[in-house]
Amino acid sequence: FAGYISQVLKNYTDHACDGEYVSLRCPHRTTISIQSSFYGRIVPSHQMCPSRYPHSYATLIKEDVACSVGTSLQKMLDECQDRRSCQFLVNSRLFGADPCPGTGKYLIVWYKCRPNEYKSKVACEDDKLRLSCKKSMVIAIYSAIFGRTQGGSLECPYQTLGMPMIECQSATALQLMIKRCHGKRSCSIYASTYEFGDPCYPGIRKHLNVIYTCDNTPFLLPVDETQPPAPNSSMEPVGVSTEMALLSNILAAYAFVT
Repeated sequence: FAGYISQVLKNYTDHACDGEYVSLRCPHRTTISIQSSFYGRIVPSHQMCPSRYPHSYATLIKEDVACSVGTSLQKMLDECQDRRSCQFLVNSRLFGADPCPGTGKYLIVWYKCRPNEYKSKVACEDDKLRLSCKKSMVIAIYSAIFGRTQGGSLECPYQTLGMPMIECQSATALQLMIKRCHGKRSCSIYASTYEFGDPCYPGIRKHLNVIYTCDNTPFLLPVDETQPPAPNSSMEPVGVSTEMALLSNILAAYAFVT
């Protein structure tokens, strides 16, 4: 269970140069959730993804280091979103028109591993949020937002009072929710600035949105999940414990995650 939670909460980053394979992979009972993506070049080749062919100094100074493709995020969503794993060869043809021909480019992807089955709860500012799981199951927090999001919340309509739609979020919401609810059968917390601080301008009504899942504990990953990811991946291999973890190990899991 501790290993599973640490894999789910972790933010992953992977990259591949032109001509290399990018490989994303998530552990058992989770799928890929793309957070952001970049394809192009913003640093010189001697700092990242050097050319496979020798360059003269004259060629190097002409290298475009302000090159990016606007379709990289959509391409990653098409290829990898909601899958256990994905792999493909990186080259400019995948992303449409090449904005900088002759310049070697690279792909950087930021993603998380989202549980296949999860719940979402929202509490308006100053209301109490309650989370609970069935007997023999405990709470595993996936994400937590306290503030005001661009899309808003149907449960908590905003009283704009003429203010523009500005997004503002607490930087400590996830850490606080893990501390308060992680590994428990039930928990409650007020969606208040007393708990989370105020990340927004005065007068802006906020809400707390928590995504979590209920998992059996102890949790043991199946044997077929022991294969490590591709060598160029930054994701750590998913290990398999030889003994069933005890519920008391949840505190150790929280310390590892934070």
